[in-house]
Amino acid sequence: MNVIGKIIATEKQPSTIEDFTFWTKSDLKLKPFDVVVVEHIQNSKTFGVVEEISHMTDSPSALAGFISSDFGDVNAKSYTERIGMNYVKCKVVGNTEGIYIPVQEGKKVYLATENEIKKALGLDQVENPIPAGYIKMYEGDNEQILPVHFNSHFLIGPEGAHLNISGISGLATKTSYAMFLMKSIQDVAMREDKESVAFIMMNVKGTDLLKIDELNERENELKLIRPIYEKLGLQMSPFSQVSYYYPYSKDFTSYTYEKSSTIKDRLESKKAFQYKYLFETDEDKECLDLLFANVDDPNDTIESIINFIISNGGKFNGVECWEDFKAALYEQTQSKNNGAGKEISVLSWRKFYRLFNKSFQKCRQMFTEKLGTDGRSVRLRDKISNIKKNDVMVIDIAKLDEESQGFVFGDVMRAVYNLKLGSSDRPDDEIPDRVIIFIDELNKYASNDVPKSSPILRQLLDITERGRSLGIVLFGAEQFVSDIHKRVKGNCATQAFGRTNAIEITKEDFRFVPSVYKTMLTRLKQGEYIIQNPVFRSMLNVNFPLPIYKYYE
Repeated sequence: MNVIGKIIATEKQPSTIEDFTFWTKSDLKLKPFDVVVVEHIQNSKTFGVVEEISHMTDSPSALAGFISSDFGDVNAKSYTERIGMNYVKCKVVGNTEGIYIPVQEGKKVYLATENEIKKALGLDQVENPIPAGYIKMYEGDNEQILPVHFNSHFLIGPEGAHLNISGISGLATKTSYAMFLMKSIQDVAMREDKESVAFIMMNVKGTDLLKIDELNERENELKLIRPIYEKLGLQMSPFSQVSYYYPYSKDFTSYTYEKSSTIKDRLESKKAFQYKYLFETDEDKECLDLLFANVDDPNDTIESIINFIISNGGKFNGVECWEDFKAALYEQTQSKNNGAGKEISVLSWRKFYRLFNKSFQKCRQMFTEKLGTDGRSVRLRDKISNIKKNDVMVIDIAKLDEESQGFVFGDVMRAVYNLKLGSSDRPDDEIPDRVIIFIDELNKYASNDVPKSSPILRQLLDITERGRSLGIVLFGAEQFVSDIHKRVKGNCATQAFGRTNAIEITKEDFRFVPSVYKTMLTRLKQGEYIIQNPVFRSMLNVNFPLPIYKYYE
């Protein structure tokens, strides 16, 4: 072990059970998140994680420094260098013998070995390991690169669940990190065959997730990916068992950014389907509220109208197609209507009709009368009810308007809930133990500004609060974690922070993050995250590789 300094304990800056400081040479390269080891009583060792690094000299004041430079001559040369040192503050993260009295003045401080780093951070005894990336410790000749693993029981349940990823768009590569973790989960699940997992991914930006079953063909990137994947024990292959779901349109591309030729080929090979929404069953009608998720409904008027429709009241009795529904709805908007539903004002019916028609017309082709007989058109909920272990469903909503995106996402969540609550006829042992739902731009559905009456928000709250026990796991991403509903982010066992702007780090969510770490958050590179998980004894600065699947910059 390399001795790098000694403990400083002064009247004004004592060692405590929580932290300590030490001096070291000014030319030693240390950085936040590095681990050090300190000699302690009874032949024990105390581990500390570097939080702050300051430089100190024997200069009594700034003015003294000015005077010593020949009264401000920037070219003046000193005959003797000032005595200086680096002053390092560390957070205590453990002791080999469980001794937590403060470390003592003058004790030697060492760079940690690989095993000591693992022990200090809680990486040495991670059960049910899922690759989470790798950490770089120290620099130069002392550099160490160590793999980092999550305990799957604290990432996807049952002990803890849900992941929230935040960071500036483009610079934080939020989607890439979520995809890396899900690739790790699928690899481990397929290799060990213990707990079964399935994935449902919402594609919300362009064609981001529409090539994930194809290998990255950039040789220069594969050279960088390979050694990391080998260190983490991952397969050099893209996602397996992937199927794609596009919104239905006759020309294939009205509601998607994907090429029509690609869609046709995938439809032909049964790797893709087009999803439709019918108006036949009670289950279809119960999804109507999802179209109004972003509409503030303080008097529950919209809810009352939807309940009236679902109960087949008035002209809605026997309605089993969208055009008939629209006609019945229009009739309710007429002032001459004195039939059933009159307890709801005509003005309320007209508002409901306008809102419905706005969403309906934007995606008219998706709201259809029948599925067809060729097997290419499907209900999403039917496909979800039959999802198998290790399956990956990629549902494209990128080109849909915001209301329709929410409608599809809400329908997916309800379908997963129905699957896990036993509404399916499938035997329990055929249903995946865990279903992971990934959604980017989570703020659209779970922000502080979303109406409290929103059915999508209620569903998200239910998933984050009860989903862990049911085997439903949410992986969400957004630019600013401060925008997210406190009950949603509060129930995420794992938080991942990418590049963040200076205003965001002043928010309440970062109150307990050390100041130096906050500064680092504004400087993180692509492929770099600061993560927090119950298994780790400290926040970790984690790196992850470029995507193994095809993607577009």
